[in-house]
Amino acid sequence: QVQLVESGGRLVQAGGSLRLSCAASGRTFSSYAMGWFRQGPGKEREFVAAITWGGGNTNYADSVQGRFTISRDNAKNTVYLQMNSLKPEDTAVYYCAARYGFSRLTDLNGYIHWGQGTQVTVSS
Repeated sequence: QVQLVESGGRLVQAGGSLRLSCAASGRTFSSYAMGWFRQGPGKEREFVAAITWGGGNTNYADSVQGRFTISRDNAKNTVYLQMNSLKPEDTAVYYCAARYGFSRLTDLNGYIHWGQGTQVTVSS
């Protein structure tokens, strides 16, 4: 069992930066691929970024490519999402999630552990 706790969300102005963290409990963190998803007001939850268990491969949604960077520190059981050049449309609750495997990392249905989410609000 893995428990995930996100932090770092807050109100920020457009063009600003934030770094989200997701701390995982349990000794098997390094076995999981990790993903970040978000759910904006009135929208469905959508994929943002993912990283394989060793950090060697990453995936990004087109909407965040070049602005967001996902990384992980397996020694600290933590995955990060560095968000730069934030836009009002990035406003959402951001969730981290964990899954096994290397494929279909953009598919939220494959993720078996989810955090509670952290609110990011970008003002114009």
